[in-house]
Amino acid sequence: MKRLLVLIASVLGLLVLPAAPVGAAPEASCAVTWGSGVKSAGPSTSPLSELLDVRTGRHGCYDRFVVDLDGPASGYIVRYVNVYRADGSGRVIPLQGGAKIEIIVRAPATDMNGDPTYPGVTGQHLPGVTVAGYDTFRSTRYGGSFEGQTSLGLGVRARLPFRVMKVGQRVVIDVAHHW
Repeated sequence: MKRLLVLIASVLGLLVLPAAPVGAAPEASCAVTWGSGVKSAGPSTSPLSELLDVRTGRHGCYDRFVVDLDGPASGYIVRYVNVYRADGSGRVIPLQGGAKIEIIVRAPATDMNGDPTYPGVTGQHLPGVTVAGYDTFRSTRYGGSFEGQTSLGLGVRARLPFRVMKVGQRVVIDVAHHW
């Protein structure tokens, strides 16, 4: 009888426990409503922030592309394109993947003296960026810096929803793993 009472008390104790410990983060949902249309924000800032670095990261529901600037995040245009082209010359730059995203950040990759602030070479992979093993990202390319803006190419698995945010001195692009 004593065992039965202990068992009943244990079961009742489990029934009144919260589903997750207090203060625990809720389980993440991969449901997105971002869409795949063009996303843009504001004109260039004055004075222009300069592009310093590009990096990527993998998350549970999306892959992240981050553009680091030396000042407040400037304007941007991010869109799917059929063909990715170099900024200024229009030369076609191949990108691996089922879809191509053109990222134009309204910030130069040079300082006021014309010296590079970012070591990208037009048509080449982004320096220090590796997307091997990513769920969505397939390739990256540098499209150049021309007339106060810099173009970056991102090859992705398919035309998937994405969002763009200005966060302090960064422009952040998240591309979902699925619709």
